[in-house]
Amino acid sequence: MFDGEVRERFVVFWLSSANIVTGFEIISEGNLNSSIVHPREVFRGAIVATCANIIIAHNHPSGNPEPSREDINITKKLVEAGKIIDVTVFDHIIFAEGKYTSLIESRLI
Repeated sequence: MFDGEVRERFVVFWLSSANIVTGFEIISEGNLNSSIVHPREVFRGAIVATCANIIIAHNHPSGNPEPSREDINITKKLVEAGKIIDVTVFDHIIFAEGKYTSLIESRLI
């Protein structure tokens, strides 16, 4: 889904209450360094699919999987938005050249 991408791609995975992936949606495709994401687009599909939880993910074409300040900020906004509509953001995973960073594992959210 992210291999060989030269632009950032932001994806949301929908999970059931048993945490089984029931589907996914590509939310946006940006440029080399960024992808525009709005909570409305992130949660729309999850609401329609009546999902309990989501995992968000995107790639860094630069090859560095470390989250930017913007990555951390948008993740925190999405976590808060999810609380309002009772959809849990389980994690935000950043992929880059066969490596990844989990914001949950890194204790950044």
